[in-house]
Amino acid sequence: MIRARRIWVTAAAVLAVAGGSPGLAQAAPPSETRPSTTVTDKDGGLPPGWRIAGQGADRQLVWRSTAPLPMGDARVEFYSAGRMLGVSQPDRDGRTFRLDLRRVGASTGLTNLHVRAGGRELDAAGRTETPGGRRSAAVAPPARLPANSVDPGKPGQYRTTTGEYDLDPVKLPDFPQPVEMRAVVVAPKGATGHRPLALFLHGRHSTCYAGEEVTGDWPCPQGTKPIPSYRGYLRDQQLLASQGYMTVSISANGINGQDGDVEDGGAQARSSLVRQHLARWADWAAHPDSAPAVVRDAPKADLSRVLLVGHSRGGEGVNRAAMDSLYPPPAAQDGYHGPVRWHIRGTVLIGPTIFGQNPVADVPSTTILPGCDGDVSDLQGEVYVDGTRSVSNGKALHSAVYVVGADHNFFNSEWTPGQSEAPSDDDFYDDPDHPDAVCSPGTVTRLTADQQHRAGSTYIAAAARLYVAGDDRVRPLLDGSGRRAPSADPARVLTHAVGANRTGGFLPDTEVTVTGGRLCSAVDPDDHVACLAREVRGASPHFASWQTDREAGRRAVALNWSAAGSPTRLRPATPVGLAGAKDLALRVIVPPNSTGTLLDVSLTDTHGKRATLGRVRVDGLPGTEQTASYWAREVRVPLTAATRAGLDLKHVKSLEMTPRSARGKAWLMDAWGWRPGTPAVREATLPRVDMGRTTVKEGDSGVRTYQVPVRVSGQGSGQVRVYVVDPFTGTPKERLVTVRPGGHDIDVAIQVKGNTRFSYDIENSVLVKAVHGAVIGSYRGGVTVQNDDPMPTVSVTPVADRVTEGQPLKWKVSLSQAADADLGPTFVVMPVTGGPELSTKDVDPEWLDSTAGESPDPERPLSRITYLSLYADVPAGELSAEVTLPTIKDQVAEPAESVRFQLIDDNGDPQPGGPVLSGTVLDAS
Repeated sequence: MIRARRIWVTAAAVLAVAGGSPGLAQAAPPSETRPSTTVTDKDGGLPPGWRIAGQGADRQLVWRSTAPLPMGDARVEFYSAGRMLGVSQPDRDGRTFRLDLRRVGASTGLTNLHVRAGGRELDAAGRTETPGGRRSAAVAPPARLPANSVDPGKPGQYRTTTGEYDLDPVKLPDFPQPVEMRAVVVAPKGATGHRPLALFLHGRHSTCYAGEEVTGDWPCPQGTKPIPSYRGYLRDQQLLASQGYMTVSISANGINGQDGDVEDGGAQARSSLVRQHLARWADWAAHPDSAPAVVRDAPKADLSRVLLVGHSRGGEGVNRAAMDSLYPPPAAQDGYHGPVRWHIRGTVLIGPTIFGQNPVADVPSTTILPGCDGDVSDLQGEVYVDGTRSVSNGKALHSAVYVVGADHNFFNSEWTPGQSEAPSDDDFYDDPDHPDAVCSPGTVTRLTADQQHRAGSTYIAAAARLYVAGDDRVRPLLDGSGRRAPSADPARVLTHAVGANRTGGFLPDTEVTVTGGRLCSAVDPDDHVACLAREVRGASPHFASWQTDREAGRRAVALNWSAAGSPTRLRPATPVGLAGAKDLALRVIVPPNSTGTLLDVSLTDTHGKRATLGRVRVDGLPGTEQTASYWAREVRVPLTAATRAGLDLKHVKSLEMTPRSARGKAWLMDAWGWRPGTPAVREATLPRVDMGRTTVKEGDSGVRTYQVPVRVSGQGSGQVRVYVVDPFTGTPKERLVTVRPGGHDIDVAIQVKGNTRFSYDIENSVLVKAVHGAVIGSYRGGVTVQNDDPMPTVSVTPVADRVTEGQPLKWKVSLSQAADADLGPTFVVMPVTGGPELSTKDVDPEWLDSTAGESPDPERPLSRITYLSLYADVPAGELSAEVTLPTIKDQVAEPAESVRFQLIDDNGDPQPGGPVLSGTVLDAS
């Protein structure tokens, strides 16, 4: 096997790999019966548990956890020195994870390798790393909020009936196996007329089980049964059905078992599946006799009033379904090609992923953020709120519902221990030696499974009542007004929102001037630029990372004071209009567990008049190192003082915040004019952007130019931010582009130079995000340049293959031809063919530890060290390199001892008849 000398996946490779395998899908079984090798370089070896497998275009970076990782929704990502290398694929054992390195740009060594999933660091056992040596102090829950005037968690007047349907499976693009069309229906009994429809889509979970064993296979192998994840929302369905809704929860195991190799993590496939079901319901509404019995015997569904509810990747799926229903996707990517005969009035997204960070701005949404989420731990679903600002007309309400003490799984009873048919677990890892003060079971803040599920049902019903039924009385439960639904007690539920009747925003993302504070970036590797430095314990959902290590246009205003009275002023480039607003609503982050942060809020108009509106108090959320608790609280201050002072609220020049606490920190996300009410939403006609990818051969000579494929459809014009990623340095260059349907405004040309020397595939990647007046479907594309030259062959020449102990064994490893990539032929230790063998006590112990993570004791032959290997470090353009094995001198009289390493093949197995590194060490005495 030949591997890269120093592997650094450039940002282009990261982008391509990250989308290609987002998550814990089950992969095909590996061809090797054991891991292939642990590798070293002149800077030391890869850490224990890490290795390189495969050869040439099949190279993989491999990490093995000491315990299985449950199949979930977050992507298992590999990092080096804090930078994302890409997203791994699991083997069938659930412990071994592989990152395809075909798209490597060689620039520097792999250092400080680590693994993350959903923003959390994983330890050697695949569990969330916990702070050692100390116990977290107890954390108090937030104060109980006043009760709202209406409680949507109370059952309605109807009894319910339950049944299932199972239709012919459907074929979706990119998936070799058909996907099931199975669902459970809960309907109101005795309801008259056409009833609104709520459709539920579960997230990514194991697909099949037998006894205590689970897999991610599809279809389920003989002797196993499908895990009925779609039945996990029956209590939610029953509550809605009692209130008069038709409800259906659909199965997506066929997607979960096949989405590991698709670029978007299955979002488009889930959208297609949702719309396939909606199309059937539209057919049944028009032709009731064709419906399954459970649908035929129930009230007719009103497809003009549809609520979509998605959990985890199901959340991203229903977001895409809402987008695709308004702005059709490219036909070749879509698994539904019929007319849209439904109207999606809103979405509920439970612990959702949003890999594309492409929310639908004109469809109202409620995002439930579980405070103890152990799967999508970074709570990236906050982007469904933050990412809609200024994208369209802003009339749709987008709310975030933070549920203190809730984990990821317990919103689905089929993912809940003691309730599920198949094996299940609590996704928040509880270290008995270091219990978490917020999320360990038994703490005052952690919810039981039933408490959590009841809270989820209540807030799903609240969204249905607001978005579908139009009952504005439930809005205070969702929009940051600080009211609670008693049905959700004892859960502490906090909310904030953007959109609806908010006007005239002070947005750090726009062109602004800040004095007395710092304009910080949500995602940046420089701690002086980033809003949260890397050493900060805990995380912020507002600052969840995307596909690049630096982003433009995602900002906040950071305040840091050591004495009261130091104002921070935010001045937009264009005056802000607040006329007609009742209050100024601010979303402010303060550190977790902090209390009593006091801020005076003032406004100044363009005529120089200034008014202090009042004082707000902001308390932090319960949080620890393991939670994403740097989350903005919504606070409001009346505008009456500004009116009395005669401020021109149509032309407000600046916003000022003056701390009245002795010391503290805070981050302003935004501020808006607010008044009560929920306006009617009219979806804008917007252009839709979908990036494509072209794969080309390198060729033997000449220079050819290829365009990155881009499709812009829809109507009107909009502004997007385009990131073009350098395939060698990983540095993204961004620019704002105005796009129009059918245009070529995103014009990225890639030059490909042919030659006859081996190199690795090169990913030239382009990413796109909506800024204003546009929607983004497929957010990543580019040009992949495939190497079409053979790998050089390897030969070995002894340099010092017979030495006295204490001297190094040396060999020269040569290539038949220089390559355009750093290469590392890898040799695995083998038993010697005769005589005594070199042992662990004969080699440098530091070398042994860095190479294989092994100790010399107990003494054993080197061939018994699993995966011990040597590799040659051949830089690009060079023909050879020297390989060294350091020995040590001891006081033990010994006969001559030998060692043998053999070149390995693509599967990590010794190559029959391949080159061998063999040597003999003589006793010094």
